[in-house]
Amino acid sequence: MFVDQVRVYVKAGDGGNGLVAYRREKYVPKGGPAGGDGGNGGDVIFKVDEGLNTLMDFRYNRHFKAKRGENGMSKSMHGRNADPLIVPVPPGTTVIDEETEEVIADLTENGQEAIIAKGGRGGRGNIRFATPRNPAPDFAENGEPGVERNIKVELKVIADVGLVGFPSVGKSTLLSVVSAAKPKIADYHFTTLAPNLGVVQTGDQRSFVMADLPGLIEGAHEGIGLGHQFLRHIERTRLIVHVIDMAASEGRDPYEDYVKINQELKTYDENLLERPQLVVANKMDMPSAKENLQAFQANLKEDIPIFAISAVTQTGVRELLYAIADKLESIPKQKAVEKTTEEVVYKFKKEEEAFHISRDSDGSFVLSGPRLEKLFKMTDFSRDEAVQRFARQMRGMGIDEALRKKGAKDGDTIRIMDFEFEFVE
Repeated sequence: MFVDQVRVYVKAGDGGNGLVAYRREKYVPKGGPAGGDGGNGGDVIFKVDEGLNTLMDFRYNRHFKAKRGENGMSKSMHGRNADPLIVPVPPGTTVIDEETEEVIADLTENGQEAIIAKGGRGGRGNIRFATPRNPAPDFAENGEPGVERNIKVELKVIADVGLVGFPSVGKSTLLSVVSAAKPKIADYHFTTLAPNLGVVQTGDQRSFVMADLPGLIEGAHEGIGLGHQFLRHIERTRLIVHVIDMAASEGRDPYEDYVKINQELKTYDENLLERPQLVVANKMDMPSAKENLQAFQANLKEDIPIFAISAVTQTGVRELLYAIADKLESIPKQKAVEKTTEEVVYKFKKEEEAFHISRDSDGSFVLSGPRLEKLFKMTDFSRDEAVQRFARQMRGMGIDEALRKKGAKDGDTIRIMDFEFEFVE
């Protein structure tokens, strides 16, 4: 089964907790703190594996969680960092954040890696908080939470040549006679339900990858037929080969077919019409094909090469392959990749507010916000010194003053996530 679009949940590993410990050596009268830092959590990394050509593995596993870092140890020893979770993906994989619709990574080359979710930093041990004023602190940090997000993973097949055209014009037949690919062939629409790839080798030992893309029909960009599911695969091809049923065996006009398919490509992405294109007049062994070809040439306004072939009898196929190979030599490979892959686009991001105050139905004040919640998760509330430090951090963020402005009075309940405390003036 060919899978080219999935939704996945990824969770990087949390950092390990810092440790509260003290030196207790026989001949050292004043030991001091000796709690080590926690290890960093594992990243979730997507890595391109050219042996894959589908997102099938994601169909059965849609949750990826990296391991957390090891907790800090005594004698000032650092906890072990967690290994990253490597997830293999096929070339042409695009990763999109589901919430923001931002492209996180565009993976096209074998071995290319991208960090999809960053692991949390390890919490600091009590040795890191020692000061002349407090030489033996009795608290440490919990590990930073790892990034978690829902993502969309899309595959855009990477091929040198993409065969496009209406259903049943002979694309699959052409691919089957020029390569070792064995696509399903039958005399009904949408026989091809997924892109088929084949390696084509010419007589002079040149080779290229050809993709038979499922048939487009008018309105494909709006979701009609199957073509809209696979239009994205055309974006990666260096050369578009437009296959036309020149015998008009289904009663359609060949030139109208050509115009309609190009219109679909333009509606999906205007840049596709700038991609080099060849026209293949197929089924030339059938009656009326020659007359239709003459009419087609008379109507064609663009200067596009036309190759008359019969995929069934293989007439003209050899000349077509040589022409494709010659054309590919003049097209730089980097042009096949979307321009966004080689550029870094820096966008202005409005800084998120550090905290937000709202009222619950029971009258309590609810504090929320990514920065505040991160500090909350990294605080060990079982230790008084850690709680006092968290209170100072909240005061430094301006939360106390903001609560007073919202009407908070002595004894009111304040809630952060699942933790409640009283407001004290």
